[in-house]
Amino acid sequence: MAKKRVDVNEFKPPLLWRLGMLLVVGVSVACIDQIAKAVARAALSPAGTVGVQVIPGILDFELVYNEGAAFGLGEGYVLVFVALAVLMVAGTLIYLLRAPLVSRFEVVGLALTCGGAVGNAIDRVAHGVVTDFIATAFIDFPVFNIADIGITVGVVVALIGFIFLSPANQAARERAEADRAAHADSTVRCRTARKGARKRRSR
Repeated sequence: MAKKRVDVNEFKPPLLWRLGMLLVVGVSVACIDQIAKAVARAALSPAGTVGVQVIPGILDFELVYNEGAAFGLGEGYVLVFVALAVLMVAGTLIYLLRAPLVSRFEVVGLALTCGGAVGNAIDRVAHGVVTDFIATAFIDFPVFNIADIGITVGVVVALIGFIFLSPANQAARERAEADRAAHADSTVRCRTARKGARKRRSR
């Protein structure tokens, strides 16, 4: 049986907007991340030394190199994380090309996540490690970078878009509500019919 072809006009938001947003946001995040890392490597003291206070008691810049994922997690798996970044971008591209209905928040969130993944993957390929330089002074938290922020914010934005704003989910909820209303109406009609039958029999 032949599969039904999806009309391009049925895609909301349009495919061109999705791909353009993925490209612009993703490339912007990756480029800003790489520029920030290059400045950090050139301006900050060697890794392991005292960092620079940016906002006393809140934010420091401290040069750290790690082989892990976001926030220094999973060290020692450089090639694995590069492969995951490639799969992330490929999976996002396939999803945006095939899903007829997505929210704009989903697209932006996925673009942020892909940009962050690519930013850290470039570090791993070019340097063998990821450059981190943003440190929180008010809490004991791993040093991170712009790409990590893109990944984290992107996941949150994409989830909000998928759970609360997705037109596909909205359509599913509307269908479920219509089914419940139809079932309730059918139940009422059945009860009314049974009551009418009992009254006729009682006569």
